[in-house]
Amino acid sequence: MSDMLPSLAVRLAARPGTFPIGVRDGAPVATGAFLARMRAWQALLQRHGGTHYALYLEDSIEFGAALLGAWQAGKTVWLSADTLDATCATLSEQVDGFLGAFPVSCAPLQPTDEDSDANAVPPRALDPAAAALVVFTSGSTGAAQAIPKQLRQIASEVAALEGLFGAEAEGAAVVATVSHQHIYGLLFKVLWPLAAGRMMHAHSVAFPEALAPLLAAGPCLLVASPAHLKRLPDHLDWQGARMQLRAVFSSGGPLPAETAQACGTLLGHVPAEVFGSSETGGIAWRRRPDEMWTPFPTVAWRLADGMLAVRSPHLADDGWLTLADRAMAADGNRFLLLGRGDRIVKLEEKRISLDAMEAALLASGLVLEARVALCDPAPGQRQVLAAFVVPTPAGRRVLDEEGKLALNSRLKAVLAAVVDAVALPRRWRYLDQLPVNAQGKTTVAALLALLGGDAPRFPHVRALAIETNRVLLEVTAPASLAWFDGHFAEAPILPGVAQVEWAIHYGRRHFALPAAFRAMHALKFQHVIQPDTPVQLELLHDKGKGQLTFAYKSDAGQHASGRILFNGETADV
Repeated sequence: MSDMLPSLAVRLAARPGTFPIGVRDGAPVATGAFLARMRAWQALLQRHGGTHYALYLEDSIEFGAALLGAWQAGKTVWLSADTLDATCATLSEQVDGFLGAFPVSCAPLQPTDEDSDANAVPPRALDPAAAALVVFTSGSTGAAQAIPKQLRQIASEVAALEGLFGAEAEGAAVVATVSHQHIYGLLFKVLWPLAAGRMMHAHSVAFPEALAPLLAAGPCLLVASPAHLKRLPDHLDWQGARMQLRAVFSSGGPLPAETAQACGTLLGHVPAEVFGSSETGGIAWRRRPDEMWTPFPTVAWRLADGMLAVRSPHLADDGWLTLADRAMAADGNRFLLLGRGDRIVKLEEKRISLDAMEAALLASGLVLEARVALCDPAPGQRQVLAAFVVPTPAGRRVLDEEGKLALNSRLKAVLAAVVDAVALPRRWRYLDQLPVNAQGKTTVAALLALLGGDAPRFPHVRALAIETNRVLLEVTAPASLAWFDGHFAEAPILPGVAQVEWAIHYGRRHFALPAAFRAMHALKFQHVIQPDTPVQLELLHDKGKGQLTFAYKSDAGQHASGRILFNGETADV
């Protein structure tokens, strides 16, 4: 089974051309059409030098064709999680070119008619030792790191999935809520179904309202994350899904026991949770109510000073790799995870467990979800912790009726029982939900971005949408901000200069803006912004024009808007 991936293109070419490979917008996509796109991507890349190419495509079928085409052309594919300016800037220093849906500034390559009409070259079996892929860690515990993968490593994972779950997946199409731009989605949503001859759906499903009827349409598997599974509403009609689903998979973080039980009720299947990482690949799996993890058949494990160490064909070599996960042995060659070792931080020489703090918050009855993170200290100041909390209905009542300081105090009292006073969070954010990326992961960077500037000149900020060239934030200006001092005593309002400063500040946080300010155009202030009143700040970045457009809006209408030009670049005014 380990040759499933190296020989994949050859085996696809041996199928009948009319054999369906997937579904796009409700219509089947034939194997012949998929192979034609694979050959077009191969021809494109054979016309270009270099070895390393970043790939980003939202359509999983087209992505699969581009990936196989790149491998047939002898290229190494870098799997970008997004196309943000900062990501592209980092990639540009490491790759020879960009493929697919990257911004125009990256000059991304796409097959032309010339490539599509290229002479068909029979696909070849690939070298298992080929440098096939570079993936990135999710950033959930720190800065994302690049992880190179040989083809044999990826092939061993695909073979392991088929060996473990192939019987229950037989005849089922793959529906996913996660992106294939991360290793979990890549394996479960693209490579495993391609190798095993199962159909995949081209598009990820973002909303439960679209998911329920899609799962009811025919035999299927659901590939999801804890963030998505926790938000399945029970008022939708899931009866059809219960009849058609063969299995549900979850990865990317721990799945709460109550969520697993709720999924079993709604969907008819308790999710199979997969534990692993970008670096290690899949390590183990479980289905609740079982708390113990069963290792993949090809994975050996042991404990090293209480930390989990693994050895498997999914790794770059055959040595042991010690992880940052604490564990204890259980019966039957299984183990129990005890939390992340790298979530032990030192404050004032005291060791603090962020996992223990989050567990205490969850046990309070006031908190539905919680993450505690170490803040980047300002120059000359010591490090502090920030708490990001999704309140329960009871917690929300405290927040609405008694205020933020009251809820802060109650939760600090809860934490005081488990940590020293030095570890009590100094910064708190109460959210409707934790921010997640396309993989359903909550990253440290996304959490810290919610802090905005908590100094006296900046508002409370909640990210509503973060896209390549657009950001939507909810900003609330507390009455304690310095901007309201003397402006005005009887009826305080937010000055226009503050609104412009915030637009530039958060524009620089999310986009790679040029350093020099040039000019401002079409500046309008229509309605005043009062203290403690949430408004939405929309930021649009036009990199080609060196332009940042901003608008403050609320249910009352538009409050302010304008265009800011940077670095002396020309722009249409």
